Amino acid sequence: MARSPLTLAASVTAALPGAGVVGVGLLTENGAGRFDSAVARLDDGREVVVRTPADDDSASDLAAESRALHALTPGVRALLPFRVPEVLGEAGSGAARVLVVDRLHGYRVDPAHLPKGSGFATAIGSALAAVHALPPSIVRTDGLPVRTPDQVRDDVSRLLDRAEATRSVPGVLIERWRRAVDSDDLWRFESAVVLGGATSASFLLSEDDTATVTGLLDWGGLSVGDPATDLRWLASAPTAADDVYAGYIADASRAPDALLRERARMYAELEFVKWLVHGHDNGRPEVVADAVALLESLADGVRGDEIVPEASPDVDAALSYAHLIPESAPTAVDTSMQTDAYDPQMMSLFLAAEHDRQTAASAPDFGLDGLREPEEQSTAPIDMEGWSSLRETDAAERETQEESAPAGASARVDDAVNDDEDLRDEAQRATRAALRRWGAGGDDARVGQGS
Repeated sequence: MARSPLTLAASVTAALPGAGVVGVGLLTENGAGRFDSAVARLDDGREVVVRTPADDDSASDLAAESRALHALTPGVRALLPFRVPEVLGEAGSGAARVLVVDRLHGYRVDPAHLPKGSGFATAIGSALAAVHALPPSIVRTDGLPVRTPDQVRDDVSRLLDRAEATRSVPGVLIERWRRAVDSDDLWRFESAVVLGGATSASFLLSEDDTATVTGLLDWGGLSVGDPATDLRWLASAPTAADDVYAGYIADASRAPDALLRERARMYAELEFVKWLVHGHDNGRPEVVADAVALLESLADGVRGDEIVPEASPDVDAALSYAHLIPESAPTAVDTSMQTDAYDPQMMSLFLAAEHDRQTAASAPDFGLDGLREPEEQSTAPIDMEGWSSLRETDAAERETQEESAPAGASARVDDAVNDDEDLRDEAQRATRAALRRWGAGGDDARVGQGS
């Protein structure tokens, strides 16, 4: 049975010894029936809020709320652009716990009624970004839950195992969520300080036209985890969802991961699963029936849709198909020089001439405007007289060798001489071609610098 406001007012004196209560009223905080709450006015002019658990199940929620508010030290509160309730006193434990905090003024809006536009929607998004920017050390120091992306992923997988064991979830939904859990891209995020279940109704809004957030309630889920958990309620605010997200992005201390909203959407769908599991665990067939109806409606709405959009194959995906490519021997290629006239000395001359020509073509041109005009290049005539004297000297040497050579070697010498003359003639022709090409380089260089 819900406690009356007078009973709750009497509890204030237990949590705040010596305090005098001069007034009390019922307080509705959209707590889904978890707490019995009232607002009391003290004899010193303060207004306080008193809460007690509605049942044994919500006792742990109120204990978590108290623990989280104690973790928010004055230094932490100074980092936030809005007020946070301060614990004034508490008494009892379990279902008999009494928590008294100061009252924060402002009005609250359910997600479905949150107006779109750059007003309260973007202000709430900005306030969420401020929470996610808090240092994680405030959570670790007080021993509050800390979850890594892998642990969050495992939590979702275990929830699906429990849901599948009930045999009450449509198969299309189980397969949809399993594919999302198996997607590595979905779980690439950086853990942050989160509220773990806030909605737009958790924020107190200004009562004037400034469209600002003045306070934030519902700190019971304070932990380090997936930022997407604080955005799952956007599924219930379709008209304002984009504006809330825009305000969040604008004031985020770090760039959100690419699939933040996709995870938030999945968490919103999994709320139906949690409701189903809760009904099964507590033996409440009416809750199970309600959850099954919600899940069947969801299955009809998302049929053929995927949480993680299909992406084009990346490099890793391409490499995974490498084993499907048939192996084949490389085609043999003959890399030998396909010419009988190859001479290393002649080739070195040719390459040197080519290098000189390219250097001249790319040299700066300094003329009247600060560039130098290229000097006229002329090609000196080649004197070939020396070649004939060399051939005569070689012929005389061969005659001397023939006279002293054995008779049986005469034929071989003649053949060698003929081959040697052919090679020398070929070398001479290659030399003349290279020198002509080298001599023509001056004209080519001038053409390249003409403009």
